[in-house]
Amino acid sequence: MTDTTAKAPSRRRQRFPEISTRAWEHPADRSALVALRKLSGFDDILKKLAGLVSERSIRLMFLATAVKTSERQFPELYDMVRDAAYLLDLEQVPDLYVTQDPTVNAFTIGIDTPIIVITSGLVELLDEEELRSVIGHEVGHAMSGHAVYRTMLMILTNIATRIAWVPLGNLAIMALVTALKEWFRKAELSSDRAGLLAGQDLQASMRALMKLAGGHNLAEMNVDAFLEQAEEYEKAGDLRDGVLKLLQLLPQTHPFAVVRVAQLKKWAESDEYRSIMAGAYPRRTDDRDTSVSEQWKAAADHYTTSVKESKDPLMGLLRDVAGGAATVGGKLRDTFTGGGRGGSPTDHGSAERTDG
Repeated sequence: MTDTTAKAPSRRRQRFPEISTRAWEHPADRSALVALRKLSGFDDILKKLAGLVSERSIRLMFLATAVKTSERQFPELYDMVRDAAYLLDLEQVPDLYVTQDPTVNAFTIGIDTPIIVITSGLVELLDEEELRSVIGHEVGHAMSGHAVYRTMLMILTNIATRIAWVPLGNLAIMALVTALKEWFRKAELSSDRAGLLAGQDLQASMRALMKLAGGHNLAEMNVDAFLEQAEEYEKAGDLRDGVLKLLQLLPQTHPFAVVRVAQLKKWAESDEYRSIMAGAYPRRTDDRDTSVSEQWKAAADHYTTSVKESKDPLMGLLRDVAGGAATVGGKLRDTFTGGGRGGSPTDHGSAERTDG
């Protein structure tokens, strides 16, 4: 890792001295991180678990098989990671590697000294400002400790898998994995925000996410139309579609691209983002005083608000359940038996009986 003090960013952008990662962390992500950081003896446990993964081996492998960015190798990417660290006030800049792989991907790994790896496919897909947002995203992962906690929890999941023969073991493991993936998805939303703070170009951040979905042919795509697509996805179909969307999401470690774009735009238009840009943001000096219960409450409030504001039909059912609506049973019956859809399924059934 290298020092950030050598130079300022390549173009003028707002810097955030002493910014706490709480400034950009999604409420559900932040509550889990704050709780983990408060656990007594957590660091000791983490170091012991880290011994199960050869971080030295991982680092040596990328040093041997990928290109380490520097002033002489991928100098523009090298400057970007230094810029992001400077703006987000990260003292030690993570090493950045480019690996030959047509798959579009970027990730942050490591416990003691995280490194960032991006694929050649990603470099070829994105323009300069889009790459800046992605590298800022990965710096956000490193600063929030996502690489640390993901590594630890995946080790624990691995251990749990080996004892799956224990009665009800599979159910417990699936519950753990499902919970972890939900956290991972929220961690990705957090780091999207960090990428925006590092790049400070909302259009570039949204274009990068759109390209992850549709490829390099930007002339054939439109961010506004992609946002409309996100709106269509959010409110599409009936209750059955809501169930299908949930089932499709559960195995994923990342939110879907349209969801990420919509969520990032919403955050960029929020008072929270405007306050950060005006210099009113949480400082690291206050991290130790952060209340776990307050963070869990913020996470719960977020999910409650999401359900209330969602246009998804499944979320609408959850609102009805929470409100004690007497029509819930009728909605379920109509949805899964074909009733309540303009009469066409019922009419079709009547025709069949007449013809019989």
